[in-house]
Amino acid sequence: MIIVVLILVLLAILGTPLFAIMGAGGLLASYSTELDPSILIIELYRLASQPNLVAIPLFTFAGIILSAGDGTKRLIKLFNALLGWMPGGLAIVTIVSCSAFTAFTGASGVTIIALGALLYPMLEHAQYRHRFCLGLLTTSGSLGLLFPPSMAILLYGIVSGVSIDELFIGGMLPGLVLLVMLSIFSIFSAHKLNIPTHKFSWSKIFVAMREGIWDIMMPVFIFTGIFGGFVTITEVAALTAAYTLFVETVISKKIHIIRDMPKILIETTTLVGSILIILGVAMGLTNLLIDSQLPMRLLAVVEQHIDSQLQFLLLLNLFLLVVGAMMDIFSAIVVVVPLIIPLAMRYNIDPVHLGIIFLANLEIGYMTPPVGINLFIASQRFRQPILKLFQATFPFLMIMLVWLLLISYIPFLTTWWK
Repeated sequence: MIIVVLILVLLAILGTPLFAIMGAGGLLASYSTELDPSILIIELYRLASQPNLVAIPLFTFAGIILSAGDGTKRLIKLFNALLGWMPGGLAIVTIVSCSAFTAFTGASGVTIIALGALLYPMLEHAQYRHRFCLGLLTTSGSLGLLFPPSMAILLYGIVSGVSIDELFIGGMLPGLVLLVMLSIFSIFSAHKLNIPTHKFSWSKIFVAMREGIWDIMMPVFIFTGIFGGFVTITEVAALTAAYTLFVETVISKKIHIIRDMPKILIETTTLVGSILIILGVAMGLTNLLIDSQLPMRLLAVVEQHIDSQLQFLLLLNLFLLVVGAMMDIFSAIVVVVPLIIPLAMRYNIDPVHLGIIFLANLEIGYMTPPVGINLFIASQRFRQPILKLFQATFPFLMIMLVWLLLISYIPFLTTWWK
């Protein structure tokens, strides 16, 4: 048995698809515990019956359309007109633009690749130092994961059973706090580097708003629909996809239905398919682990050594930081969430609070070795060694760790609305 497990770990390191490793692990677990392996397939049926599942492909489709069109350029132009006159204004524009883009696309890699090409030359032209530019763009790739319509929150809600609406509300304030903390750091950095600013111009703002009015209305439309209780998550996902398609094909005319749509649909189905197959297999595996009483055994071990909620949250954060450094966010959600929820309930941690802590840790994990995905993608995009990128992101990483402690030990930030 141990030899088989080691072989599976080796295959995973060598790049074998994660769903194949999890499927093999599920079959191995069912064999060792003498449970019927058909439970793996039963989980696929249960997953298909989730009412919010269809929101994942719809929001993914909307994000890829936004990426394929000129929405990113219009957003950057608008944010630059609104914020670029401030000290560190262009750095703040980078933070806000990347967080908005990641919230809609759900992937930090897309943000670094798509916006890096636009923002990196702008930052260097504005006389920001090379190291600061690299650190800022690498960090900004994972911002926005706590804002609607984040795919990470959708997936967490489906796996954990926590209300997605409540997770969206709970993530808003922590997400804004992080943007403010990083913006303050950018202002001080710009002041230290004597970065010049441009004059405030109402005319530039009006021009940018006129060009991006349709893009401005999209988040307003989503927030009003979800938080106002007018539509469900699934309905707002469908409306968002239709709205984005209308804007890019009819209004801006940057996407041609016949020429561009096949590529967009292939990209969407590839991304969604990879997530769903991992989700289905992983839920079957975790259900086997639950049937084998693994969470209860973990709870017994934890209770022997952890006496308070404070200690548990500290241990949880350390564990999740390691998980975030080793696994991608979607795999971590489907594998780890079912195991930690019973432990968190034992220590009376609010489910929404736990969800935001979980996602915040994985957001930080994007920038931490050895498998921090932002570091690898930025290394390819900017042609820089990973060690240099990690050194560049280190000040931002320290800020995010302070932010994580604030979220963990000030529950009001995630549950203020309750």
